Amino acid sequence: MPSSTVQIGPRNQAEMDAFQRELDAIGADTRRTLGERDARYIRHILRLVRLTELAGRALLACGPFPPTWLLGAALLGISKIIDNMELGHNVMHGQFNFMNDPRFQGDTFDWDNTCPKEEWRHSHNYAHHTWTNVIGKDRDFGYGLLRLSSDLRWSWLHPFQLLLTLLLAAFFQWFVAIHDMQIDKVVIGRKKWAECQPQWRLVRAKMWRIVRRDYVVWPLLGAGIGAVATGDALGFGLAVLAGNAVANLIRNLWAWAIIFCGHFTDEIYTFTRESVEGETKGQWYLRQILGSSNISGGPLLHLMSGNLSHQVEHHLYPDIPANRYAEMAPRVREVCARYGVPYHTGSFVRQLGTVLARIARYSLPGGSQRAVHLSLEPVVAERA
Repeated sequence: MPSSTVQIGPRNQAEMDAFQRELDAIGADTRRTLGERDARYIRHILRLVRLTELAGRALLACGPFPPTWLLGAALLGISKIIDNMELGHNVMHGQFNFMNDPRFQGDTFDWDNTCPKEEWRHSHNYAHHTWTNVIGKDRDFGYGLLRLSSDLRWSWLHPFQLLLTLLLAAFFQWFVAIHDMQIDKVVIGRKKWAECQPQWRLVRAKMWRIVRRDYVVWPLLGAGIGAVATGDALGFGLAVLAGNAVANLIRNLWAWAIIFCGHFTDEIYTFTRESVEGETKGQWYLRQILGSSNISGGPLLHLMSGNLSHQVEHHLYPDIPANRYAEMAPRVREVCARYGVPYHTGSFVRQLGTVLARIARYSLPGGSQRAVHLSLEPVVAERA
């Protein structure tokens, strides 16, 4: 489907330059104040991850007693969420490199996830954040599985994409692990499996480390505790195995929901490859804002989402500690309002509802959303 040329926000180059300077200033003001406050915060997050993991695993080791098992699985799931969202994702962006603490170095930190840190830094930090919502360049738009705009041709697979979405959510860490391998291109013959082998060896090794820990070592330890404490080795081992599986499911479903609510609501725009040719930093800022959505809520939501509830601010300033986004957001929103740039935000329920509606709509042929080419000329705006 052909693209449309639209004018959104700054109307000419002078306004775009001013828009860029104001957003640059917000980032610069925040960077100047980074220090011990932020270091204390991330150290606290690391302790929180470790304590909730310890408590969760200890409770699961109590065997198949429902109250302790349920609480243990929930605590372990919470630990995995905070590890992935607020700790791992943000540290791997290099947000805390200023500390010079080896525990929080973006290029060496690893997380509790089947996706290798090297694959994540390339597919997410580089490809996604550079080419946000650019059709044909940002592989996170649909994850190679889902049709989320009319920019993608409809196929026989798309009527089943609500089911595919359920599978993607439930097994999210596994899909993310192989995401950068571009398996979809292998399936349709545009890429040879041999080209994937170096990545697959890396992914396979990380997958095995997670499987060995959650589904072999810990269940065996649980079985040992059960054998000594009650003579029920099998029951205790299976309880730990099931608890780890449920904790991973909790993390997968939550991570999927937060990520999709930040990227695939009904308000976001998609962009043509041509729209990023010769793109200035101001135009990059504009594209990041138009391609992202925030989730309104309180401190608990911000913590559990890794502050990706401030997806707009994260895409503007991915290298700034995410715990600062809440204080930056009012200034970003005020700049957007003055330049006529849409600032997308809504409750979690509202955003998730529009995501599911979008997935359902584009499971069928057609659809009104198509990629746009942003213009600084005063043409009539056409919504994507």
